[in-house]
Amino acid sequence: MELRWHLDNPTIDNIRLVDRNPDDDLIDLQAVRAHRLGRVRTEMQRQGIDACLLFDAVNVRYATGSRNMQVFSSRNPARYALITLNGPVILYEFTGCEHLAADLETIDEIRPAITASFVAAGADIAQTERRWATETAAVIRQHCGDGATVGIERINAGAAMALANEGFTIVDAQHPVELARAIKSDEELKCVRSSLRATEQAVHQLRSAIQPGLTEQQLWSVLHQAVIAQGGDYVETRLLSSGTRTNPWFQETSERVIGENELVALDTDVVGCFGYYSDFSRTFHAGPGEPTAQQRRLYSVAYEQVHHNMSIIKPGVTFKEYSEKAWDIPAEFEAHRYYLSAHGVGMTGEYPYLYHHRDYAEAGYDGVFEPNMTICVESFIGADAGGEGVKLEQHCLVTDDGLVALSEFPFEHSLLSGS
Repeated sequence: MELRWHLDNPTIDNIRLVDRNPDDDLIDLQAVRAHRLGRVRTEMQRQGIDACLLFDAVNVRYATGSRNMQVFSSRNPARYALITLNGPVILYEFTGCEHLAADLETIDEIRPAITASFVAAGADIAQTERRWATETAAVIRQHCGDGATVGIERINAGAAMALANEGFTIVDAQHPVELARAIKSDEELKCVRSSLRATEQAVHQLRSAIQPGLTEQQLWSVLHQAVIAQGGDYVETRLLSSGTRTNPWFQETSERVIGENELVALDTDVVGCFGYYSDFSRTFHAGPGEPTAQQRRLYSVAYEQVHHNMSIIKPGVTFKEYSEKAWDIPAEFEAHRYYLSAHGVGMTGEYPYLYHHRDYAEAGYDGVFEPNMTICVESFIGADAGGEGVKLEQHCLVTDDGLVALSEFPFEHSLLSGS
């Protein structure tokens, strides 16, 4: 059955995702927005933060539901949101765009943004930063009082220092927002599933298009077209590679021509429907022949790692306990291991990061898995000596009983069989 996807429209509160299961496929977007803003304020209160200034485009969207030029806004401080603990939510919008979020009930007021960047202000940047800080400080004092604790993120140093000079205690806003984002509501999970189903259709089209003679970029473009056509936003990385370019991982998509019987590895990293991340990895065989014994071995080892680690995660398990019990990477694949064992996921990759046992002492931190966390379990298997590699990943949900896969795209039987 073909699925019909809908654009993310904040003025529509009930969106039917698919034609089947009509009672289960309605999303109450107003409830989604209320939950997210409530989560942010709960974490602010817990950490003694009176106001948060959010510049990260994903965080602004999470807290308010507003979206505008998300990629552009990620590198330009041209729109931001002020979230006060007991007062209003004020969106400072890019010039000429104030109408875009006018109907959102999460936003009390929309004002024009002051873009405190060198590109916008030129040699007068310091003066612009002081003006931004003075005006912003006046609003914070009005609603939070003198000496408030203010969380900020993704802002240039001059503006941050100018705001600190206004007498506020400045803290990192990433802390409360990341903790807020970690727990999903049931309505959010419908958005996650929507994004995954659309991305799975896109990956199906990509898989069907694989043939020797295509360049990696030509093949990768199939994913983009299908994602955008179904109401997704963009692909965050360029992680499709083939043949020996699959090992080590993180070699970006190139003009290389895919050869016969090579492996093709993909990490979706799609910011999809409703702004929710769809993050799973698959490795395919280009044909026309059958996979080799070594290709099957690599694939089966990666499959074993993912599913072993999925079996460990359940509510109450600590991150440290997970690290200690996680699958032990064979020595020949250790040097090229994926840098994480698993990670949180929501509107992008997010808290927590889960590290391999051998990396925990240096990079790891503790915490506890909770119900309604969404977690991606990772594997990359490629020998230090070279040759091809296999990338697999499952996008999962922590339930009361353990971890269940949300990503439904099938694994490759031809690469699992005969291993």
